[in-house]
Amino acid sequence: MDELNWLPAMVKTVVLPPTGPLLLTIVGLAVLARFPRGGRLLAASGVFILLALSTPAVSAVLVRLLDGSAPFDPLRAENARAIVILGGGIRRHAPEYGGDTMNRLTLERVRYGARIARMTGLPVLVTGGKIRGGEAEAKLMQDALEHEFGVPVRWAESRSRNTHENALRSAEILHREHISNVVLVAHSFDMYRARAEFASQGIATIPAATEIPNEPLDSPVDLVPSMAALHESYFAAYEMLGIASRWIAGAK
Repeated sequence: MDELNWLPAMVKTVVLPPTGPLLLTIVGLAVLARFPRGGRLLAASGVFILLALSTPAVSAVLVRLLDGSAPFDPLRAENARAIVILGGGIRRHAPEYGGDTMNRLTLERVRYGARIARMTGLPVLVTGGKIRGGEAEAKLMQDALEHEFGVPVRWAESRSRNTHENALRSAEILHREHISNVVLVAHSFDMYRARAEFASQGIATIPAATEIPNEPLDSPVDLVPSMAALHESYFAAYEMLGIASRWIAGAK
């Protein structure tokens, strides 16, 4: 999901939570003396948005708006000929590993991808390049799958730097193998845009989403703000921004 272009990265940093709502609150407080009503409205809106995005109920709704995938059903993958696991980022210089390692998102995808591989027996392609230096995601994913999960990796695509390039570079490999139908492993919040990118490269996908929101939301705790929920809302907002950017680019 990382982008190397500094302008999109700056826009995302300013717009996405928690920075976006906090900036809104700061601006409201800054203009409060001159514009009391407008300042109060801006400040209150920033606080409200941040609190709302921090609640599990709101974060789950945002993810469901992005993707309604059901849990993976092997029967739907009868025509698939490979599994593609998208990288989700790395941890640089992790002391306990003596170097770079997968971050939480990538680890969750690798773990679920290993499960899907055992269920289906399909060959695995991992995709993810170097983001700001360090080890390529694909290499770290391949090492974990083969040495920790006991799942062989047939293809490791290590040039891509974002979801669009994941699809582009993976499609190059898949087309050479005459494969046009795959099982795609990604997080639920990432699935809609990822499938659209692969479709644009002529690759049909069967979604195998991980971290699908729980059903139902029936506890008072679901209305209590938490860092975990804010984290989930961040990724959902990130994807919404990415979808909007893709739509604008395609509309040109």
